[in-house]
Order: sequence, then C-alpha cells, then structure tokens
Amino acid sequence: MANPSKASNIITMPYDYTPRDYQIPLWNYMQAPQELYNKETGQVNRGKRAIAVWHRRAGKDFTAVNICATKMLERVGLYWHLLPTYKQGRKIIWDGFTTDGRKIIDAAFPKELLAGPPRNDLMQVRLKNGSIYQVVGTDDIDSLVGTNPVGVIFSEYSLQNPAAWNLLRPILAENGGWAIFIYTARGRNHGYDLLNQGKKTGWFTQLLTVDHTKKELLGPDGEPMRDEEGKKIWIPVISKEVIQEDRDTGMPEELVQQEYWCSFDASLVGSYYGQHMSEALIDKRLTKLKHDKNLLVHTAWDIGVADHCAIIFFQIKKNGDVHIIDYIEDHSQGFEYYANKLQEKAQKYRYNYGTHLGPHDLRNRELSTGVSRLETAKQLGIKFDIVPKISVADGIDAVRGILGKCYFDYADLDDPDNTERYEGKANQLVNALRQYSKEFDEEKKIFKDKPKHDWTSHPADAMRMLAVGQRLVKNSTYNALQGQTTAMTDYNVYGATERGLTAGTAYDIFS
Repeated sequence: MANPSKASNIITMPYDYTPRDYQIPLWNYMQAPQELYNKETGQVNRGKRAIAVWHRRAGKDFTAVNICATKMLERVGLYWHLLPTYKQGRKIIWDGFTTDGRKIIDAAFPKELLAGPPRNDLMQVRLKNGSIYQVVGTDDIDSLVGTNPVGVIFSEYSLQNPAAWNLLRPILAENGGWAIFIYTARGRNHGYDLLNQGKKTGWFTQLLTVDHTKKELLGPDGEPMRDEEGKKIWIPVISKEVIQEDRDTGMPEELVQQEYWCSFDASLVGSYYGQHMSEALIDKRLTKLKHDKNLLVHTAWDIGVADHCAIIFFQIKKNGDVHIIDYIEDHSQGFEYYANKLQEKAQKYRYNYGTHLGPHDLRNRELSTGVSRLETAKQLGIKFDIVPKISVADGIDAVRGILGKCYFDYADLDDPDNTERYEGKANQLVNALRQYSKEFDEEKKIFKDKPKHDWTSHPADAMRMLAVGQRLVKNSTYNALQGQTTAMTDYNVYGATERGLTAGTAYDIFS
C-alpha cells in the first residue's frame, strides 16, 4: 500500500502493508460493513468475529495489527492486542520486526496519525482522533476487568487463558466490537473447540498450512520477479528446507505438524494430560453434570504464592467415578473471601460439604500473626484434611491414574449446539488440564523435567490435591434426616429446622 504523499498530504491505510493473496479473505471480511451483534439469537454478523489458524510465519500478527490500525480510524475507542504473557507481548509485538526488517509498530502506525510518541512503558499507541492501541498479556487477567475495548486481537489464542475471552465476550457483545483470534494448533484444546464452533456459528474461519500459502519471489530491487512469459514467480512462504532444518535441530515431529500443518490431531507437545483429556472428550465425560443432592460435595484446594487459590468441587459416585461439578479461582484474597464463596454456592446450588483437601503448607505460620492458615480456616468453619506431601512427578502420576474415571461439568457458550446457553462450571479447569505442559528449554531444544509455570499451574495443582488426597475423603453420602453432617465449629450457616435436621442439631456447611 502507498506511503503518505507529501504533495497531497494524504495517508492511505493500511500504511506500509500489502496483504498477500492468502491474507486477503481475512482482510476483506474485517473490512466489510459492520452490522450489529444480535444479542437475542447469539449470532455474530459479518465483520465481527474471525478465526485465522495459520501456520508459523504466515504473517498473523502483522496482518491483524494493520486491520486494527485501519479500524482505529473508523471508530474511536480502545483496541487491545492480547498475548499469553506480557513478556511475549513486548518481545513479539512491541519490540518485534517484520521479516523484511521493519518494526511492526512503526510499519502499521504512521507517525502523522500519532498524538505523541508511542508509550514504551505501557506498550501503547495513541492516535490524534483519540483511539488507543495497547499490547496486553492475559497472564494478568485482572487487568482486563472494568475496561471497554471495541476491538481485540487474541494472538496465540490456543496458548492463552480462555477465561480472557469469557471476560471480554459480553463487553464486545454490548458495544458491538470485534474480535480476531489468530493462532496455530495446540492439540484439541479450547483453540480447537473455538474453530469448530466458529464454523457452525457463521464466524469467518480460515485454516492455512504451508501447502496453502505462497509469496512473490522478489528481486534485489524489491520488485516481483517474472518468468519468461511475464508471469510472477511464486514460492512457498516456508520452504521444505526450512522445515527440515527445524527437524534436524531438534523440533519434535508433533510440534512440526502443529506449527506448519496446523494439525490438531498431533498431541500437544510436552502436555501432561492432553491425551487423557482427549479421551474424556471422546468418552463424553466432558458434559453437563447435575449436582447429586444425595452426595456430599468435597473440595480440593491449591493455595499458592501471592495468595493465589484454586478450588475444585467434586462428588464421588458409588462406583468410584469422580464428578467435578464446580471450580473457582482467584488471588489476593483471604480465607474469609473463600469461606463466603463456599457459603454462596451452598445457598445457590444446595451443596452439602464433606471433606476439604488442602496442601501441607497450610500448617505454616504467618510471620505477621504467628497463626497458621490451617487455624485461620478452621476459625472460619473450613476444617481441612491435609494431603500428604509427595513429589510433583508422583502427584502428576496420581492425576493420570484418576483422570480415566473423572467427569467434568463442561459446556462452551460459543457452541451453537448449546441452545440453553449453559456455561460449564468446570470449563476453566478442563482447559487448564488440556494445556498443562512441561517447561521447554529454548537453548537446548528439549523439555525440562518440570511443569511450565503459567495460568494452568494452579488448576493443575488443585487437581493433584484431589488425586493424592481422595483416600482422605471420609464419606460421600449426605443424609439430612439422620443429621450425618454436624457442626464442627461455631460457624453456623443454616439452622437445623431449615434443613430438616432433628431439633437441636446444628448444621454447618463447612464441617
């Protein structure tokens, strides 16, 4: 596309970008007239939702940034470019370069349109018309709350915490904003689900492997080279030689298939539970679950650094199957907050609590108070059974051993077959278990023998508490008439008569 003309003082957008042939369908879709989102039918009209599953180095981010830059002139508002982590956002986008050596941000946003220099500290570009473009990491998901973006790029969505889309979906539905999801395959996780659901719902979807993409062969002068008949010469965007070099230098074949052929069937490389979760999907164990009021609801907790907490709610059936019916996660909150959350769920869903499984470090005393978390929890009515401390590797094996009999309350709002618009209460846990992986050593090109610490860590650790501590579960049956669940502390949420217990029996949901 043309650069600004000094004579006419006109800037043509996109500024310094010409889409390749295979990129044009996405570009045309996003540039189509923007109709309003139909809230009643849940249908997203043309130009609002796009999924581009393109192979590595196909120009996903640069195309998306240029679409965004153009949109920012059409509608004043906040626009986000989301990556799995803040660090990746800075490295790949903010400080990133195109294949021909141009800085991505400078190539997409002409300085004539800027209200001032780009803010390096905020990774933010402001235009003179008031629009803002900002690179954001979804590893700090709380930073997304309370904002009102009108356009969002989900880069490497298959590696992101899908909770980010859950937070932003209603905002974009309300303000008529758009979303582009760009990524490569990472097994049959939430990226795979979104692609299939997008096809059914009428979103723009495009899957491009290295067999689908070509580019012009340029000469030393930067102009396209032509054959004897005067036709342009086209070459693969990624040559077979480049792919073979990646293989020869240690890239696993599963990763080659994902990165270059966008294979969702190739197992997620380094995933601990990917195959087990795929089997759960095939066996229809990822489904809408009903809370069994005749069974107690047990909880398994992970309490990490910075007070990050993940809680799994589960029931054990008579045949030994484990039904995971709920899940919550939060951070920077005290035990009182989580005690209230348990109380709210007991009131809303009529949960009757049984065993609460917690990690061994609950016994550690706080330096400021000298009181252990175990004691603090007990004062709030949560009586923990401490799960034995074993190695992370042994805990992972314990999870593998139990996953075959686990059922999860799972249903995606984006699935057109989900006519009830029901969102599974264990969706985030399922997505985390699919994604939980080993850390990769970039220098040695091998996986380390330890988990990667990211958004999947706390849900996966809570699952380890469940697997290792399941033998501590004392009782799975709730019998209100006999008053089997009795008060263990002074914390009383429901009176005996409200639950049909015998007179004088105090019922405590946290016993």
